[in-house]
Formats: sequence, C-alpha cells, structure tokens
Amino acid sequence: MRMKDTDLLHGPLLGKIFAFVLPLVMTNLLQNLYNAADMIVVGLSHVDGAIGAIGTTTAMINAVINLFLGFAVGSSVMVARAIGERNERKTSNAVHTSMLVGLVSGLFTMVLGLLMSRRMLMLLGDKGHILELADLYTRIYFMGVPFIAMTNFLIAVFRAKGDTKTPLVVLTLTGLLNVGLNLLFVLAFHMSVDGVALATAIANFASMVVLGWILHNDEGWCRLQFRRIRLEKYSLKGIIYNGLPAGIQGVLFSLSNMLIQSNIIAINNRLCPGGSDIIDGNAAGASIESFAYVSTNSVCQAAVTFTSQHYGAHMVKRIRKVIRDCYFVSFLIAESISLLILLFRVPLARIYVSAPMAVEAATTRLFYMLFLYFTLAAMDTGSGIVRGLNRPILSTVITLMGSCVLRIVWIATAVRANQTLPMVYLSYPISWGVTGLCHLCVSIYVTRKMKRLYQPEEI
Repeated sequence: MRMKDTDLLHGPLLGKIFAFVLPLVMTNLLQNLYNAADMIVVGLSHVDGAIGAIGTTTAMINAVINLFLGFAVGSSVMVARAIGERNERKTSNAVHTSMLVGLVSGLFTMVLGLLMSRRMLMLLGDKGHILELADLYTRIYFMGVPFIAMTNFLIAVFRAKGDTKTPLVVLTLTGLLNVGLNLLFVLAFHMSVDGVALATAIANFASMVVLGWILHNDEGWCRLQFRRIRLEKYSLKGIIYNGLPAGIQGVLFSLSNMLIQSNIIAINNRLCPGGSDIIDGNAAGASIESFAYVSTNSVCQAAVTFTSQHYGAHMVKRIRKVIRDCYFVSFLIAESISLLILLFRVPLARIYVSAPMAVEAATTRLFYMLFLYFTLAAMDTGSGIVRGLNRPILSTVITLMGSCVLRIVWIATAVRANQTLPMVYLSYPISWGVTGLCHLCVSIYVTRKMKRLYQPEEI
C-alpha cells in the first residue's frame, strides 16, 4: 500500500473517522450544490413547471440507478475487506472485477431507464407539459448513466482504500464544469431541462476519465490496469452477495418514495388544478433537504469502509469503537446541518420558488423532514455498519420492513384518512427511527457473536 493511503486499522479511530468523513461530506455537498444549481438554473429558462418536472423524476431515477449503486457498495466492501486481510491479489482482483461490473450494470441501467421512464412517470401522475418535460429530462439523463455508474465504482475503490480527498478534488472541478455548462446551455442556447441533463452527462464523463486515469497511475494494490479488467469468481461472488441486497434495498426504498411522490402530485392536482405550485415547492424542499441527507450518508459510507476493513482483520474490540464513533459523528453532523437549514428554510426556499403556495410547500417539507433528522442518521449509519459486518441480506430485510413496508402502511391508513402534506411527510421520520433502532440491535448482536469466535485484538 502507498504511504499516503490512510491506515484505518491502527491508532485512534475518532480522528481518522473525521478525517475520512469530512472530505466525503465536502464532496457530497459540492455535488449536491451542483444538482441544486441544475434546478435553480433551469428556473432561469422561464419554462413553466421545469423545476417541478425535474423534481418528479428524482424518486423514479433513483429506483432505477440504485441497483448499480448497490453493486458499488459491494465493490467497496470487497476491496476494503481484502485490504484488511492484507491480501494484494484479492485487492487487485476486486478492483478489476468492480470495473467490469460497473460498466455492465451502467449499460443495463441505461437501457432499462430508457424503456421504462415514461411509463413510470405516467404512473406517478405526471401529465401534460410536466410529463413531456420530465420525459425529455430522463431520456437524456439515462443516456449518461454508464458514465455515472463508472464514476461511482471508481469512487468506491478510492474510498475503500481510505482516500476521500482525490474524489473531492476531481468532483469539485467537474462540478464547476457542470454548472458552467448549465449556464451555457440554458442562457446562451435557450435550452431547458434538456440542457441541464446534457450538462450532467458531460460532467460525469469527465469525472470518469479523470478518476480512471488517476487510479491507472496509482502505485498501490488498487492500481487500475485495463488489460486486467475481467470477472474473477471470488470477487464477483462477493460483490453480488454484498451489492445485490444493497441494490434491492435502494430500489425498494425509492419505490416507497415514488408512492409518496404520487400522493404529493395528487394533493397538487386537488389544491391547484392546472398549476404546479405544490410540486415545485416539494421539489425545492427536497433539493434543500438533500444537503442534510448527503452529509449524514457520508458517515454511512465511512461506516462501510471502516467496519469492512476491521471485519477482514477480525479486530472485534476496534469494531465496537468504530460503531460507537460512527454513530457519534453521524448524530453531530445530522443535527448541525438540519438545525442550520431549519433556521433559514424560508429564504432558502425563495431561492428556488417565489409563489406563496410553493414556498409554503417547501418549508412544510423541510420542517417535518428535519426536526427529527438524527433518526435518519441512525438508520443510514446502522445500515452501513451491518453491511460492513457481512450481513447485507439482513440489512436489506430490516430496511424493507422498517422503511418501505411501514411507509406503505402509513400512506394506506394515516394519509388516506388525512390527505395533507404534513401527514405525508411524517412517514419519513417514523420509518427512519424504527429502522435505525433495528440496525443498532443487529450490530450489537453480531459483534457479541464475533467476540466468541475470534480472539479480540487491541492495537
């Protein structure tokens, strides 16, 4: 391993978790800022419903691409575990198998998205000009999905070896390219949702090329050699075992969000027929809230890497410290950012939308989503820990029952009895809290079981 790659297995943990997480938080926040810029810039096109159209596609797009994002998680687990085992051959095999899995899954997702996107948007309740704009956006977006897939698999390798700074630098530069192209296409070429979708595809292509070139020139075990890209049986099996449950979990999670999105569209059609104020406001609120989400989710990604490496090294006592410190960091980040957003939710909403009903819808979403945001931090961090402990199927089952099924029941009962935005949004913190508690109980059980199997090692 190169000296500049972080050694996660020795020394104080809390400082290393912060050092790992903070660049990751900055990377995700910058990426999210660029995504927010997509919506803000498309608003400058003055095309009616453009912001809401992009907002209605989010859950549907996530439902499709979360499958390959799950395999990226599986790749990160396999690379990190091989590093923890101090096995150079396994590490290299995992890296090169991951690249081929990323390419194949990206192409498959592109075809699936192009075939299904319009039908899924219609099922959500999109119609008229909103449907046409959303359909145009998704068709261009899915053409760039192979680049997004490869970028995510490359980033997974960097994170698995403890390097979160390189993706931060690269994604910062390509994110600036994204914003510049947004402004060029929308303001100079008078494009709308098609312009921001095209800018996203180009920026992700640039990210893929630069990250691939850097990994190709790496001097450590994770060096990417194009002639070695092939499917290796052990690595592929591990990626599927760890990644498929994560992918299914992400898909089911997004499907439950699509159900919620359809209820929001129904409320919009009932309260402002012919308009899109509530859809626009919900999209704006979701974009603002996502800054808190990507920050807390950064700890989940750190938990996967730290737990996987220590699991591979059989360091039981340090795994318990990893769990403790990851929960602490996630709680601190979640509460800090959610409180900041809540304090400034009205001016933040007005950056996106100006209609009073749209602003009210945005601030309503932010209040009900963020006032118990530590429950999301507990759910995401717990999920990452359970995956790192080699229990991916159990993590998926917990999330399926605690979040997806519970949300469906909530929509079918509470929302049906009281069809209002607050009642819809309450489904989130309730499901987060239940799922997070279950993940915590599982992590405690698994570490106790490991203590009986392995001699604890304190370093």
